[in-house]
Amino acid sequence: MNKAGNIAQLKENMTPFEKNNKKSSVKQLINTLAPLVLLWIAAYLSISVSYWLTVPIAIAASGFVIRTFIIFHDCCHGSFFKSRRVNDILGTITGVLTLVPYQQWKLSHSIHHATSSNLDKRGTGDMWILTVEEYRAAPLLRRIAYRLYRNPIVMFGIGPIFVFLIQYRFNRKGAKRKERINTYVTNVSIAALYGLLIWAIGWQDFLLIQGLVFFVSGSMGIWLFYVQHQFEDSYFENEEEWSYVKAAVDGSSYYKLPKVLQWITGNIGFHHVHHLSPRVPNYNLEKAHNASLPLQKATTITIAASLKSLQFRLWDEQNKTFVGFKKVRRLLNHADAAAGATSTLKSGIKGGKIIKPAVKVENNL
Repeated sequence: MNKAGNIAQLKENMTPFEKNNKKSSVKQLINTLAPLVLLWIAAYLSISVSYWLTVPIAIAASGFVIRTFIIFHDCCHGSFFKSRRVNDILGTITGVLTLVPYQQWKLSHSIHHATSSNLDKRGTGDMWILTVEEYRAAPLLRRIAYRLYRNPIVMFGIGPIFVFLIQYRFNRKGAKRKERINTYVTNVSIAALYGLLIWAIGWQDFLLIQGLVFFVSGSMGIWLFYVQHQFEDSYFENEEEWSYVKAAVDGSSYYKLPKVLQWITGNIGFHHVHHLSPRVPNYNLEKAHNASLPLQKATTITIAASLKSLQFRLWDEQNKTFVGFKKVRRLLNHADAAAGATSTLKSGIKGGKIIKPAVKVENNL
C-alpha cells in the first residue's frame, strides 16, 4: 500500500467487482422495501396494544430505512442497475423514502468522493473539519460555532432534523434546472406520502411512528458517515500531496460490524473499498475486500473502538492525527506561551530597562 505501483494496482483489482447483477439488485429491493412497509404497518397496529411494543418495531424499521438509503446511494453512483434511467428513477423514489433529493445529493456526493481527505477542497458533501492551526487562528465566534457543531448532541440529535427536514428541502445556490425540478418532485412526493398516511391513521399515530423511525435512522446515518472518515490515524493532505487512492484506503475505515448490522447497513462498513471504487455495488463490497490483501490491512474499527471517535475534534497536520479539544487547549497554551516568550526576547532591553512585550496572551476557547 506504500509502494506507488501497488497503490496504482489496487484500483485495477476492483474492476471485476464493479459489475452489477440484476438478480441481486432486485432481490435487495424486495428484502429491503417489503420489510420496511411491513414493519411500519406492524408499528401502527402495535400502538393500540402498547407504545413500548411500538418502539422496538419502529427502531427495526429505521434499520431498513438505512438499508433503503444504501440503495439510493448506489443509484447515485450508477452501480445498482446498468441503466442510468432506472437508477435515476429508483434513486428518486428511494430519496422520497429517505427524505433526500436525488440529483442534489448525487452531485454533492460525487464531489465528496473526488475531494475526500483533501485539505484544500473541503466544504462540499463532507463534515466540517478544522485543523489545529485553523482553529487557533479562528475568531472567537467561529470557535464557538465549531465546538457546537462538533458536539455529539448537536451532530447526532439536532443534525438529522436540520439536514433531512430543512437543508434538503431547498436547492443549493446555482443548481441547474434538472436538479431543481428533482428537489421539487421529491418535496411534493414526500408531502403527498405523509399527507396520505396522516389521513389514513391520524397525525398523532403518524408522529409517534415516523418521528421515531426518522430520528433513529437519521442519527445512525450521520454516525456511519462520521465514523468512517473520523478515526485517529486517518489521512488528510494538501492538494500537492493528496492521492485519490490513499484517501480511499487510508482515509476511509473498514467498520467491522456484526453480521446482522453489516447486512442492514448494506455493507457500507467496507467504506475503504467503496471510496476506492464507487462503481462496486454494495453487495460486492465484501467480496472485493476479501479478494485484496492490501485492502484487508485498512484501518479496522469495531463498534467499541468507534465510540472513541466522539473525542476527535480537530485534525493535527503536524502529527497527522485527530485530536480532542482538551489536547488542543494544551497545545494552544504552549504555543501562546512560546509566542509570549519570543515577543519578550524581541522586545529586548532598551536603555538598560526590560521592555514588556505588547503581546497579550489570552486563553480563548
